[in-house]
Amino acid sequence: MTNAPKPPSRSRVTLTQLMLPEHANAYGNVHGGVIMKMVDEAGGIAAMRHAGRPCVTVAIDSMTFHSPVHVGELLCCEASVNWVGRSSLEVHVHVTAENFVAGQITHTNSAYLVFVAIDEAGKPCNVPPLHLETEEDRRHFQAAEARRKRRLEERKRAEAASNA
Repeated sequence: MTNAPKPPSRSRVTLTQLMLPEHANAYGNVHGGVIMKMVDEAGGIAAMRHAGRPCVTVAIDSMTFHSPVHVGELLCCEASVNWVGRSSLEVHVHVTAENFVAGQITHTNSAYLVFVAIDEAGKPCNVPPLHLETEEDRRHFQAAEARRKRRLEERKRAEAASNA
C-alpha cells in the first residue's frame, strides 16, 4: 500500500439498486434501514478505495429522510471522501431515488460517515493523505474539519457527563 496522496475523485463510488417489495413496508415505502445499509456500504467502499485496506464504520451523523423511496424506484448512493486524518476518513453519501419511468430524480437524504482504516490485527493504521484538486474539494474538506471538531467536542461532553 502506498501513502501517496489521493484525490477524492479516485475513491468516488455510486451504488444503485432497484427497490423491490422485499425492501419495503406495507405502504410501499422502502425501509429506512435498507437505505442506511446502502449508505454504509457506499461509504465503506469509498473509504476502502482511498485507504487501500479494510475500513470500519465508527460514526454516522444524523440521517433525516426528506422524501420516501418507493418500490420500483432506483435507489442511488453516491459516496465521496471529504476528509482524511491519520487513520480516519469522513465520507459524504448523497442519496437519490429515481423514478425512471417518469424520468424524475429526488434527493431523499444525505449522510456523513466516519470510518477508520484497520490493519491485519484489526488496529487503526495510517491512510494516504487527501489531495485536494478543486475548490469544491477544499470547501468539503473545510466543512468536514468543522464537523470533526464538533464530533470531538460532543464526545468530550458525553464522557464528562458519564463520569459525573
